Amino acid sequence: MRVISGTARRIPLKCMEGFNTRPTTDRIKETLFNMIAPYLYDCRFLDLFAGSGAIGIEALSRGAKEAVFVEADRRAMDCIRYNLEKTSLTSKAMTLHSDVMTALYRLEGEKSFDYIFMDPPYGKGLERKVLEYLKNSELLAPGGILIVEASLDETFEDVEKMGYILLKTKRYKTNQHVFLEPQGRKEIC
Repeated sequence: MRVISGTARRIPLKCMEGFNTRPTTDRIKETLFNMIAPYLYDCRFLDLFAGSGAIGIEALSRGAKEAVFVEADRRAMDCIRYNLEKTSLTSKAMTLHSDVMTALYRLEGEKSFDYIFMDPPYGKGLERKVLEYLKNSELLAPGGILIVEASLDETFEDVEKMGYILLKTKRYKTNQHVFLEPQGRKEIC
């Protein structure tokens, strides 16, 4: 696992051993960032269930001005901090060793993000819990996008009932990225 592009390009990243995390493969990460790269510069990025921090670090490397990493597992958080130091991106990052819901409450009113990315453990319904919270939150900036990494089994057909618009779904062999925005936004262009 490595940083694909930007200021930290080609720097290898440390990943926690075992089955507690599922690192996003370089190929999937590259596809994701090819889709959002034109909009990353100077943005604020929230990486929920951050694992090794590879997604938020990639955003920082490609020009995001700030990334917040939320991870409950102490060993995974140690990996994130190590990876931030190794890539010299610590000054643009904030780490929260906390469960995601506690972190969201803590960040509310303090920050807003252009991208909120989440890669929760599969099959536990955590993405629904986070989406329910975020629909009434100010954490997502006007024009911001939510990106959910989920198993292929997970369906997002009911997101309209939750107050979201399904912008795009990108399916891979092993998982998918789902792009959402809150309903009721005015189109800028």
